[in-house]
Amino acid sequence: MLTKKSIENVLSNLAIQALNPMQESVVECDKATPNILLLSPTGSGKTLAFLLRVLDVLDNEKTGVQVLIVAPARELVLQIEDVFRSMKTGFKVSVCYGGHHSRTEQNRLAEAPALIIGTPGRLFDHISKGVIDTSTIQMLVLDEFDKSLEMGFQDQLEVIFNSLSGKQKHMLTSATELDEFPGFVPFRNPKVFNFLHHKVESKLSMQLIKTPAEEKLDTLLKLVASFKQEVSLVFCNHRDAVERIGLHFREQGFAHGTFHGAMEQVDRERNLIKFRSGSCLVLIATDLAARGLDIPEIRHVVHYQMPVHEDAFIHRNGRTARMHADGQAYIIQGDDEKLPDYLNVSLPELKLPLNMEKIQLPEFECVYFSAGKKEKISKGDLLGLLMKKGGLTQSDVGLISITDQASFVAIRRTKVPAFLKLIVGEKLKKAKVKVSVAR
Repeated sequence: MLTKKSIENVLSNLAIQALNPMQESVVECDKATPNILLLSPTGSGKTLAFLLRVLDVLDNEKTGVQVLIVAPARELVLQIEDVFRSMKTGFKVSVCYGGHHSRTEQNRLAEAPALIIGTPGRLFDHISKGVIDTSTIQMLVLDEFDKSLEMGFQDQLEVIFNSLSGKQKHMLTSATELDEFPGFVPFRNPKVFNFLHHKVESKLSMQLIKTPAEEKLDTLLKLVASFKQEVSLVFCNHRDAVERIGLHFREQGFAHGTFHGAMEQVDRERNLIKFRSGSCLVLIATDLAARGLDIPEIRHVVHYQMPVHEDAFIHRNGRTARMHADGQAYIIQGDDEKLPDYLNVSLPELKLPLNMEKIQLPEFECVYFSAGKKEKISKGDLLGLLMKKGGLTQSDVGLISITDQASFVAIRRTKVPAFLKLIVGEKLKKAKVKVSVAR
């Protein structure tokens, strides 16, 4: 049950001072409202908004699955799980997504959790096989609902809807307006909270960088190097461009990550963790990174290739100038390229200096441990090894991320060599683990 005190506890656990206006509106909505549609831009805090509504439904006295959250991508599922666990509600949560063994999830679901978060395909699989009993579900949340439809999950979503009793509440979130609901959605007039055009203090400025086509890659490197220790996100239209840029950055010794749909999910996950932890300064990505992912506040967004559609351009820019912060977007235009028609404004041109700034390494480096959730590793277990055996202090340790099969810790770069020597032969939770710099 959601109370003023429980909201205060959640905010404290998340180190958030107060709800924003969008979140307040959702929380204050009549608890009896059966169907809600939340329209709000990327990065506006939709996850916390719907999780607070979820918390109001969850009941310690009830058994079985009470709430089902559906999200279009594995990374988004893990993000929602991380936020929910950080809320420290005491309710059991399980996640379901492709990329690892279905049997592992089936074992976790044997004792029904109060909350399940999953992708449409994997949830469809579990529900079809009777692994998930949907008869007790009281609320269905579809996060980034428009994205699920764009990705072709209509059939899976229809099976999920049809498996429910029809008496549950629904909450849908979207970063774009929906023209109409698919036929399988059992309502047509939800309570709508539309913050897509809500005026905020955030201010995004854009600059154009013109360059000879043959120098475009070097121009990008020079631009990103000028950001020094500030992180940036570079967008491309195609995965081959992401790989080509990544190779060039690696040859130049620039700490970076890549992210696109053709990568193995474990590699995508690792690169996101390194980016979040500050151990790489730039993420080079396709539009897969433009929405939904939990990535840090970005000061600089670079359009290495301009998207065909304006919506994609807007979502990319939504990665910066968030939460009342300033942000800068850059468009790199080769002399053989034409800007899209939707960009019908005159942009100030940025002239880069002739000499490139010295490439700086991040303050932290990401270290890999070959044990994770499967081995019941906790942050406390890792901190014990880091400080008691590894000679580190609290200030030497940054973000700790634990996945199914591995753990990753951001450690002050200058301390990593000595740390790796100190823990040779040491055990983590009574088991030997491989420890190395994450690549």
